Amino acid sequence: MALGRHLVAMLSSCVLCAVAVAVAVVSAGWPISVFGQAEAARGARPSEPVYLLIRSDDAGMSHSVNMALQRLMDTGLPVSVSVMFTCPWYQETVEILKRHPNVAVGIHLTLNSEWKNYRWGPVSGREAVPTLVDAEGYFFPSADALSQNHPDLREVEKELRAQIQRALRSGVKVDYVDYHMGTVTRYPEFRDVAERLAREYGLGMSEYFGETMNDPQYRAPPATKVDSLVALIDRLQPGVHVVVTHVGLDDPELGALLDMNTDEPLSDMSKNRQGELDALTSQRFTGALKARNVVLITYRELIAKHGLTAMRRPAG
Repeated sequence: MALGRHLVAMLSSCVLCAVAVAVAVVSAGWPISVFGQAEAARGARPSEPVYLLIRSDDAGMSHSVNMALQRLMDTGLPVSVSVMFTCPWYQETVEILKRHPNVAVGIHLTLNSEWKNYRWGPVSGREAVPTLVDAEGYFFPSADALSQNHPDLREVEKELRAQIQRALRSGVKVDYVDYHMGTVTRYPEFRDVAERLAREYGLGMSEYFGETMNDPQYRAPPATKVDSLVALIDRLQPGVHVVVTHVGLDDPELGALLDMNTDEPLSDMSKNRQGELDALTSQRFTGALKARNVVLITYRELIAKHGLTAMRRPAG
């Protein structure tokens, strides 16, 4: 009997210890798993990777942008490239992407054309979507200007569908969609259309996998863009983060463009885009990634890991 009471007391003590560990884990906000409990018992937080996704926008906008993207791809860094299939140079982008099959490809859904003296219009044709274009048949330079023209939602769907279909016909593997100047997700009715089309064509949507979006280098002066990227890496927390980039070459073609976007246009665009390319391909950037053990991923990998059913509309 004495031995039995002793065993009961020992078992009770073990149960109380286990409960105490579980309570401590819950209080710390950690997931209750075998691994988590073991780490908690040792007084250590379970490790979780820091993932970084480099999303480079505006592919196909111009030859100088394409050449900058080619340099970025040639480094071997895992990147996701968002193509403007409305632009004249998209076919060159497709040729480059076919030589880099590991690059994740996105459709940069476009309803704006923001450069003075260099304009583009709808894939579906200006006559098919008259409420989406100005008097010259080009997209409006800003989301506000488009909204003031009272765009027909049926025409929005027709044009976005035409862009997706052109992308799929191009022969590259398309993984996701995102949104030039944010116009397609700026208005709830536009967002609804984009979500419906993404489901229909089995495409991921950027910002729909819980990723944190960043672009600290965008407004930094060209000489300090790498500083802003290194500082970003230093403050990343476990989870998935995206750095949105716009690379280009500081050459006469890109230097001739003047931004008409009414939302704080950025001057010296060619120098800024060259600065982003230089920062991304610098040893300081890659060295910072290695020092923090940051794992570079692409949207293709992110979608394969979680599946399209994991997508959730971002808050706000």
